[in-house]
Amino acid sequence: MSQPPLRAVIVPVTPLQQNCSIIWCTATMKAAVIDPGGDLPRIRAAIAQAGVTVEKILLTHGHIDHAGEAKPLADELGVAIEGPHEEDRFWLARLDDDGRSYGIRGVVFEPDRWLVEGDTVMIGDLTLDVYETPGHTRGHVIFHHPPSKLALVGDVLFQGSVGRSDFPGGDHDQLVRSVVEKLWPLGDDTAFIPGHGPASTFAHERAGNAFVGDAVLAGR
Repeated sequence: MSQPPLRAVIVPVTPLQQNCSIIWCTATMKAAVIDPGGDLPRIRAAIAQAGVTVEKILLTHGHIDHAGEAKPLADELGVAIEGPHEEDRFWLARLDDDGRSYGIRGVVFEPDRWLVEGDTVMIGDLTLDVYETPGHTRGHVIFHHPPSKLALVGDVLFQGSVGRSDFPGGDHDQLVRSVVEKLWPLGDDTAFIPGHGPASTFAHERAGNAFVGDAVLAGR
């Protein structure tokens, strides 16, 4: 059987058990680390076990558990950081303060490339589409690889739930719109890796998610 074009592993990191993901192009073995919030030894071990070469770091948003150690890892690997949207500059600028609050290392930085709707990011031969998905934070983005029917959605959507919207810049109604207008059109057969908890599919969430399931939204 032929290899799938994309493979991924999930590495839970920080006391908040955030899903750092390593995704790679099987043709080139070039990889990206998505949301390296902390626990760099664990991330390094996963990179080594996969046998990949990391060529960039991608961020869905600027919260401490997703971005706290992005800069140290980027410096160590000699790679660029892409994402999130510039509206999350607020969060990246306070990573050190938030890190002290949560007992997580936080290193302030500015990414090499801010992302906007319609951008693409390259990992080896793979092209991922970028969508702006505000609501959890103003500058949240997601990544989608259409051939693999896979999305990496950060803290927009979880199995059975959605991201919090009670942090500065959060907006629950906007979050719901992001799910309905940006995620659902990608297709029910799309699988997704969330920022926390187990992976799921959009079909599963439309059928039973307590916040954005079709029946729930029909009754709003």
